[in-house]
Amino acid sequence: MTKALIRFAILFALSSNNMLSADEKLPKRTLKGDYTEVYHQTPKETDSISKMFQEGMFYGRIRSNTFFYRWERENASQTNYVVSGLGGSLLYQSALFKGFDLKAGLYYSRAYFDVADEDISKIKAANSTFSRFDYTNTGAKDMAVLGQAYIRYSGIKESEVRIGRQLVETFFTKSNDISMIPNTFDALLLSTKAIDKTMITLAYLNKEKLRGHSQTSSILMYGDANSTSANNPQWSQNDDNAMHKGLSYSALKAAGKPIDSPLLILDTHNRSLDALKLDASYYSVPELVSQLMLEENFKINVSKGLSLTTGIRYTRQFDDGAGVAGGAAIDATPNGYTRPDSVDSQMGCVKAILKYKDSSLKIAYSQVADEADLIAPWRGYPTGGYTFSLTRVNWLTNQRSTQIELKINQNPTGIYQKVLMRFYATHTDSDESKGHYDENYYYAGLVQNLPFMQDLQWRLRVGYLDTMKEDADGLDTRIELNYLF
Repeated sequence: MTKALIRFAILFALSSNNMLSADEKLPKRTLKGDYTEVYHQTPKETDSISKMFQEGMFYGRIRSNTFFYRWERENASQTNYVVSGLGGSLLYQSALFKGFDLKAGLYYSRAYFDVADEDISKIKAANSTFSRFDYTNTGAKDMAVLGQAYIRYSGIKESEVRIGRQLVETFFTKSNDISMIPNTFDALLLSTKAIDKTMITLAYLNKEKLRGHSQTSSILMYGDANSTSANNPQWSQNDDNAMHKGLSYSALKAAGKPIDSPLLILDTHNRSLDALKLDASYYSVPELVSQLMLEENFKINVSKGLSLTTGIRYTRQFDDGAGVAGGAAIDATPNGYTRPDSVDSQMGCVKAILKYKDSSLKIAYSQVADEADLIAPWRGYPTGGYTFSLTRVNWLTNQRSTQIELKINQNPTGIYQKVLMRFYATHTDSDESKGHYDENYYYAGLVQNLPFMQDLQWRLRVGYLDTMKEDADGLDTRIELNYLF
């Protein structure tokens, strides 16, 4: 599908009359504070193929996202910038017919910035408002992509199968729709609740369509001059900020490893006991690396509206060949590592959350063994829910992080009539012998749906990095508007 056709489809949808009637309590779709979508209205089951399409539903979104970044001091590797993204999406979901339905989503983003071409690599937080690879090769500041396109079968009780390009929300993989276009995968996915109070997801992910890419890429390969003759080959494949850059095309070839290995996922959640939540997740990239995560959360109801939840997570990483190919460090510089050619590693996390009505206070701690960095570049963060901070990768070897977080006005609907507020401070004690630095990260995030127009949601996010590294302190400010219809 050409860019012109995608633009036309989005503009056509935006011009149509899809406003909500006054008596509807909830809109078709809302957006939670963590950017996951909540669908309150979905197509019903029908009795013919023609009605399957006629009775489908469209979901639209107009979006703007502006990034302001200011460093403590500019230098040869970092520059201040302002980047704005403007665009939207148009999703169509058909009605159900004999257990089958389909979904497709077109996404568009146009970036506006005034940064010299030689400084494009210095755009960090805002680099997914456009494709850096496309821009430096074709001059394109926009992306028009088919972000979702899958068929689903849900005719089996408590189960569904999806095949095609889709959002895959597991522990290790997330849509992470925090910029303009979500992170999606070409995948085969099975999810089932056939076992009482248990959710199981099995997924085979073949390709990834990263947020700042117009094309799909390999699941776990970093581009280099031997993978493409285009400019900036490092942006042609998986260039996520948590990607293991040692696992390049040339390195994998030299080690006799595949460059197109899939990502296999097993994700389970059990709530057999109301107070106890058990989670287990496993991923494997054959012939390279695998990882196992085990977690339990135990909730105690102290009094009416007041509860205490304690959690513990253990993660174990297994080297299946990635260490020899790319080394122990995800930045490809394993200086000071005890076993520089192994990615065997592990991490432990603990937390306590005191919640009163719609507010909560969390204290969390994580510690990575002095072995190797954890490999998880698919937007599912190993320290997520514990000590993860915006843009920070705090699962590097021999790191210890502590976080305190306050949330106010939480609710599960995705409509925040009161301002949803989130504040946290994270201290990370890093291993200087490996080229890392101690740092503090302070964050404030606000989200609200306008009282007079609940489909329009604004967000303000501010993060401040305070590090022991010279000139590395920086202020990251993001202002966003989302209109869903």
